[in-house]
Amino acid sequence: MQVARIKISGRDSKQLDTLCEEITSVAKKFGVGWRGPIPFPTKKLKVTTLKTPCGDGTGHGNATFDRWQMRIHKRMIEMQADDRALRQVLRVQVPQGVHIQIKLKG
Repeated sequence: MQVARIKISGRDSKQLDTLCEEITSVAKKFGVGWRGPIPFPTKKLKVTTLKTPCGDGTGHGNATFDRWQMRIHKRMIEMQADDRALRQVLRVQVPQGVHIQIKLKG
């Protein structure tokens, strides 16, 4: 039987966890086999900039920096590709800022 691989990514890990719970509850309701959510490593995007536009810093000889960081959390769920179950998964309300990718593996 085919397996649907559902990859979920976003900035807020709590939103991802609630979405994973909804998807696994759909799998439980229809009685299909599922695995997950499997957490993937968090991607950290870092940007460091000088605070002053001239590049001199604070005037005491040391430059002052702003450090910005954004974290991308990822989860994966594998479930059997039952037609009715996948239709229900597609109807799950997805929060803004969360990306879902569904692939069928044979």
